[in-house]
Amino acid sequence: MKKCSETFRFGGLLVILLLLSQYQHASARVILGSSQVAPSPLSPLDITVDHDALMSSTSTNSKAVVSDALLRRGGSDGEGNSLAVRLKIGGYFALWYILNIVYNIVNKKFLNIIPAPLTVGSLQFLVGSLYSIILWITTLRSAPVLTSKGKSEVNKVGFYHMMGQELSMMSLGAGPVSFTHIVKALEPFFSAAVSALVFGKWMHPVVYATLIPVVGGVAYACLKERSFSWLAFWTAMGSNLAFALRAVVSKSALDSSGGELGENLTSVNLFGVVTIYAFIQSIPLFLLGEGLSFLDKWNAALKSNSSMALVKGLVISGLFHYLNNEVMYLALSNVHPVTLAVGNTMKRVFIVVASVLVFRNPITVQAAIGSAIGIGGVLLYSLTKQHYEELEKQKKLAEALAQSKTGRRFGRRG
Repeated sequence: MKKCSETFRFGGLLVILLLLSQYQHASARVILGSSQVAPSPLSPLDITVDHDALMSSTSTNSKAVVSDALLRRGGSDGEGNSLAVRLKIGGYFALWYILNIVYNIVNKKFLNIIPAPLTVGSLQFLVGSLYSIILWITTLRSAPVLTSKGKSEVNKVGFYHMMGQELSMMSLGAGPVSFTHIVKALEPFFSAAVSALVFGKWMHPVVYATLIPVVGGVAYACLKERSFSWLAFWTAMGSNLAFALRAVVSKSALDSSGGELGENLTSVNLFGVVTIYAFIQSIPLFLLGEGLSFLDKWNAALKSNSSMALVKGLVISGLFHYLNNEVMYLALSNVHPVTLAVGNTMKRVFIVVASVLVFRNPITVQAAIGSAIGIGGVLLYSLTKQHYEELEKQKKLAEALAQSKTGRRFGRRG
């Protein structure tokens, strides 16, 4: 428990530093439709230039629209080249990596002490919910106001967020952290499948081809994994599906909302509301799945740990889970999607390496090779997807500008 307590002390210090530094950046917003709404915190890969606005513009104001779209993505070219902006973005990514790595380590250590993943996951949602509510009550952050439509949409997103996290907790509890994140490298495959089969949004065939090394690499890594667990495997797969549905549903809700979700919906506020809904919906799940056995496991853990250490570990893991997501959204709103793709891929590598170093879980050469192929495939998929999306957007932009010029030509003749 000594090493665990040291981790908790480090976590507490890091959280305090984060709380002191984050608020000046938490109010960034993106204009969607007729009201101010943040970019979807649950689909960060979709943070790009607003080409819908470009399509609706005329040639006389296209420069202003392009400038506004660039600001939405993270600032003008001059600002992006400044040292201050580079340091800010670098700080965001550093915090995101550190928080995510420490969360996975602290969370796994706590699950080793109290093996009740559903209840622990629900209590982590509670910690995140209380954190957001305290910020709203103390006016450190403007409180969001949801419309009836907003509540309905957030409720759906909250459900998929809850299922994705609870299944991840079950996977982490059933097997090594490294194994769970190897399987979770398949998430792009599920995102592509959900977008195509459920919502009818198909991508370029080359993009789907890049998923072959992702699936093949993960399958090869798991084939003779020493720590292989069917429970860890299938719950990680279920988590991939839930998070894919979360991302697509949240993007669809924001795109079709027309600014009718509510007010003060910055990305961090929207994530706070989603966390509250996720906590409420997780209550019947952990009661049905684990019942009051959590209390028995808690009492058993008290034989070798103090109650203060257990409470502290639970709160720290909950804060790290929430803040790691919050910092991620702040980082992603300031970078290009390609930068995000590289950053997200490297994050998973760091988590796997850190978990192996901390928990000393043996990884076979085959698992290492398969993991490298799978994670490399994720990066290739992300870059290829962004490439073809950019080509499509440029094509639409060129068509819109051509139509605008044609309209002006006829206007002059008239």
